[in-house]
Amino acid sequence: MLKDLILASRSYRSFDESVKISREQLCDWVDHARLSPSSINLQMLKFRIVYTEKECQKVLPLTRWAGKLKDISLPPKGHAPTAYVVICADTDVTPVAESFLKDVGICAQSIMLAAAECDFGGCMIGSFSPEQLSSALDLSPSLRPQLVLALGKPDEEVRIVDAAEDGSVTYYRENGIHYVQKRALEDLIIE
Repeated sequence: MLKDLILASRSYRSFDESVKISREQLCDWVDHARLSPSSINLQMLKFRIVYTEKECQKVLPLTRWAGKLKDISLPPKGHAPTAYVVICADTDVTPVAESFLKDVGICAQSIMLAAAECDFGGCMIGSFSPEQLSSALDLSPSLRPQLVLALGKPDEEVRIVDAAEDGSVTYYRENGIHYVQKRALEDLIIE
């Protein structure tokens, strides 16, 4: 069921580095994005897949993880993602990439759900330098990185819990478990 995939598709920040993701698997997941809805069917996104150890080592230091957890370095040493998908806006298709950011979210979710269906997981990372990433991956100037999907075989536990009594929904770690607070459904529905 779709809800089960959504529950399995958490933001994972620790991975089993011995489990690799193949180019073919990444292409299949990107195909899910290709088939997803696109604003005015413009299809202006392109996807740079990263799966070799050498390229993964270039990408990791250019990303910043879990900014709200100040006292911890993520991913832990020896638990890095084994692949990435960099979602890029192609300015040759349209020069106004910012108008199509919703497409980035739709495609990212499609890829993450496809990964979850195969018992993989990842983290959507918006905190990175597009210029440095473009340079590291030798991207064409017309391709502007919008979002990085870090992917791998999760080796951490993530639990969904109710929002705190004070309404806080800040994620936190306790005893090696990553907790994600969610508001109650009745707090989200507008009558």
